Amino acid sequence: MALQGKKLINNPDDVVTEFIEGLVETYPGLQYLDGFPEIKVVLRADAVGGAYDKVAVISGGGSGHEPAHAGFVGPGMLTAAVSGDVFASPPVDSILAAIRAVTGTMGCLLIIKNYTGDRLNFGLAAEQAKSEGYKIEMVIVGDDCALPPPRGIAGRRGLAGTILVHKVAGAAADAGLSLADVAAEAKHASEAVGTMGVALSVCTLPGQVTSDRLGPEQIELGLGIHGEPGAAVVELQTVDVVVEHVLKQILSQETQYLPITRGSNAVLLINGLGATPVMELMIAARKAVPELQLEYGIAVDRVYTGTFMTSLDMAGLSITIMRSDENILQRLDAPTKAPAWPVGSEGNRPPAKFPVPVPPSPSMKDDEILSERQELSKQGCMLEAAIEAAAKELIDLKDNLNDWDSKVGDGDCGTTMYRGATAILEDMKTCYHLNDAAGTVNEIGSTIRKVMGGTSGILYDILCKAAYASLKQNKNITAYEWADALEASIAAVSKYGGARAGYRTMLDALIPASTVLKQSLKAGDDPVTAFIASSEAASAGAESTKQMQAKAGRSSYISPDHLVSIPDPGAMAAAAWYRAAALSVKNKLHASES
Repeated sequence: MALQGKKLINNPDDVVTEFIEGLVETYPGLQYLDGFPEIKVVLRADAVGGAYDKVAVISGGGSGHEPAHAGFVGPGMLTAAVSGDVFASPPVDSILAAIRAVTGTMGCLLIIKNYTGDRLNFGLAAEQAKSEGYKIEMVIVGDDCALPPPRGIAGRRGLAGTILVHKVAGAAADAGLSLADVAAEAKHASEAVGTMGVALSVCTLPGQVTSDRLGPEQIELGLGIHGEPGAAVVELQTVDVVVEHVLKQILSQETQYLPITRGSNAVLLINGLGATPVMELMIAARKAVPELQLEYGIAVDRVYTGTFMTSLDMAGLSITIMRSDENILQRLDAPTKAPAWPVGSEGNRPPAKFPVPVPPSPSMKDDEILSERQELSKQGCMLEAAIEAAAKELIDLKDNLNDWDSKVGDGDCGTTMYRGATAILEDMKTCYHLNDAAGTVNEIGSTIRKVMGGTSGILYDILCKAAYASLKQNKNITAYEWADALEASIAAVSKYGGARAGYRTMLDALIPASTVLKQSLKAGDDPVTAFIASSEAASAGAESTKQMQAKAGRSSYISPDHLVSIPDPGAMAAAAWYRAAALSVKNKLHASES
């Protein structure tokens, strides 16, 4: 039976901000941007204000991996780290705030782990920063060696090897190298590193129940750092046997993930996943070093053992091997004051907070809200009813979405959708000009962007922005314009997210809906009938994901056997809000005619 996880926390929604507050109180060389709760950025206290004269190195991602990434901010490593909610990529605005806070004339290198949400959010932030005149480069780390060569678009996951890339890049930047040279060294390091993890327990997200997926005598091989199932579940074995298996997988000549052969030199990193005693990590290190030297003929130049990149309270470890050369060793040996490397905490304590930099050309003013209730047109009333129904449906579906997602992903789909839906209902009272359909869709995207982290948030923001661009071209918006807007939204999500029909994503609900909507309208059906028919197609499309093999998102890392009979949570969410909106329009129209 699943039990509520026990944690030393206050409100589960505040764990990330409270972690950051504790971090900067502990280490006087760190500050955070005063933008809670939306903006969660830790930065070097000596590198703010736009006057930093070296390449800024920024990393980040979802929280829950502490000390990564904020614990590696300091001279000689990261200049800033951007935190999202637990297991959710940070929003674009937070990444932009970090870039603006610390980037000077030398430019900025973004180092991210290979997850769809991080690629999308950091990628969009990079493009925006470039448009503002900043010099930006990005290196994506995918060091996972546990799974077969990836199918689809997801690629290899970023794991603890990312920390070594941080160190190489940070030392290169601290030495005064140019942005191009720092990026080149980071890329070289990212291509020379491989990692595999082993778990003895499943992590527990704050405020959620503990999964009983692993039995008391089982361990999981090749898992990621978000609680998703690994490559295989096996009986509990001794640490020596586990280390032998992991090293064999990392150094496999079949996959050839790691360009290292007999006679090479390497760096070894033994990483605890959150609840592993130092004693057990040292036992693993004591096996790994002679195994590499005697069995594989690899000289081990450096060994780093400790807790670097975790998965909340997961018991287990990961092993990372990086091919080393003189330059990499020089970068790894260079001094750093990043607290988690680790270093001491000497020095005077500056103010903990630093104001969030103001964008050079903000698109909206914070005080642009509706001062009084607007008189709604017939279309405005329809739109209000549709938005309200769609949001409430997602709120009601929260637990089901989380349950499905716990089996095929990281377990937070329902929570993420709930956060977006409640924010939309709140903003609809004051921020949406409902008589302006295009503007309302655009503002919904802005609401989502503020509160929904991870891949879902950025994809829905892209969906809304594309719909807005399509709708705003028309003064009189009819069902045909809505159909065109839906088609444009799907095209944008596919373009930037990479998914297509059959990839087991939300598009498997929206593509059938778009097709049926256009066909029904073309056949002469009235708009409400077409809307209802398309919503039924969306529901059928979402249900069909039960039989699909994932080719995008976190589910693509999971064995197809785990996915059978479980629908894609993102597709189910999309079908649910679409169906609720269609029924509300039908009911609203019938009520007005009666």
